[in-house]
Amino acid sequence: GSWCSAALCRGRELLRPLSGPASAVGRPLRWASSFSQPGPTESDPSEGQVFLSESCVKRLLEITEGSEFLRLQVEGGGCSGFQYKFSLDTVINPDDRQGQRGGARVVVDAESLAFVKGSMVDFSQELIRSSFQVVSNPQAEKGCSCGTSFSIKV
Repeated sequence: GSWCSAALCRGRELLRPLSGPASAVGRPLRWASSFSQPGPTESDPSEGQVFLSESCVKRLLEITEGSEFLRLQVEGGGCSGFQYKFSLDTVINPDDRQGQRGGARVVVDAESLAFVKGSMVDFSQELIRSSFQVVSNPQAEKGCSCGTSFSIKV
């Protein structure tokens, strides 16, 4: 089955075709944490940096309403050990880090962020499926052909 179940998407179709060319150029998000940390960790420019492609921003603006945002989680499982999970959400948890670009918002919990920092979230449209994907993940050693599963560098 597709990761976009009816309950997850609340009946709205996430996979409508995009119009126009999709650019994969991303810019860093500015992350805001709901809890404070000591100065030294905040001064690391690579800490918690995730990028959004133009196609991801465009798609999110098309499908989100009101206070909705895209939640990215990393879970154990999949064919390579870990897998990415995307969902639409409206609730910010205490350990969440959130960022936005061009009005599109993405939220990642602190634990998942350790597995995806430095990577880019893209919206990919192919003949057989269209989906959000994590691409160019520097924390991942290898991925699998499905694009949702990966193993980490040890």
